[in-house]
Amino acid sequence: MQTKKIALALGLAVTASLAQAQSYPSKPIKLIIPFAPGGTTDIVGRGVADQMSKILGQPVVVENRAGGGGSIGADAIAKANPDGYTIGISTVSTMAVNPACNPKLSYDPIKDFKPITNLANVANVIAVNPNFPAKDYKEFLAVLKANPGKYSYASSGTCGFGHMLGEQFKVSTKTFMVHIPYRGAGPALNDVLAGQVPIMMDNLPSSMPHIKAGKLRPIVVAWNKRIDSLPNVPTMAEMGLKEPNDPAWYGLVAPAGTPDEIINKLNQAAVQALQDKGFQERLRGAGAEPSGNTPAQHAAEIKKEFDKMRNLVKVQNIKLEQ
Repeated sequence: MQTKKIALALGLAVTASLAQAQSYPSKPIKLIIPFAPGGTTDIVGRGVADQMSKILGQPVVVENRAGGGGSIGADAIAKANPDGYTIGISTVSTMAVNPACNPKLSYDPIKDFKPITNLANVANVIAVNPNFPAKDYKEFLAVLKANPGKYSYASSGTCGFGHMLGEQFKVSTKTFMVHIPYRGAGPALNDVLAGQVPIMMDNLPSSMPHIKAGKLRPIVVAWNKRIDSLPNVPTMAEMGLKEPNDPAWYGLVAPAGTPDEIINKLNQAAVQALQDKGFQERLRGAGAEPSGNTPAQHAAEIKKEFDKMRNLVKVQNIKLEQ
């Protein structure tokens, strides 16, 4: 009798879940972007929200929750009701770097989220002030090896993606540079452009205008192939640097416990949104390449990056500034 009751309860739960998914969405969806307006994360998030609103027939309303390197917004996504009406943007910072650097963080990037898809990837770059005594990667590496600790690199802050890129580069090349953290990529770039710090670790989109203007010299990029507009700049993989060659990504996640049927419906809508030519042009204009993979594939990306960052934090003894 007890077994029949359990089976009946499970059957009713499954039926209710299917009914919920079939009627979903029946009201507006909130999309949390864990960074301030204006950056690449915001461009990706607002673009996909606009397109998914048309596809799903309900408004996808953007809410920027900045602070804590993205951790405040990520925590809000994790703690939301898992009914499909609150979703959010996932980034390397929120899902890998922050949790690896700060074990006391209020969320777990693997257990507390249900991935939906990778929306877009962005190349990273190591660039130098034009006065730096190296014109290409081989010269750059030779200068660093001959002068351990003499040169410094700027990043957007301790435990930001640029910091982690710099540390991964140091581990992979057995070189030593001094890290100079800033409160954002903008101030870091300003000092590199002024020659106060010689080397910059950055997302390619924010450095590209200065590269085009001749104010920064690109040395190497993290991407799966050479950048069309920078045909003479090699990828890190070409130079034998597999670990630092991963791009930055921007994905879509829901709170853990969100029904699979709803995740699949959101995945289909997001992938369809990425096929819009106008949206693709906006993404590429911001230096991002549209993606659109499966929930399982994005989950694998998150785990791979998180594991890599945890190992890097341990190897380099990286401590988050309090």
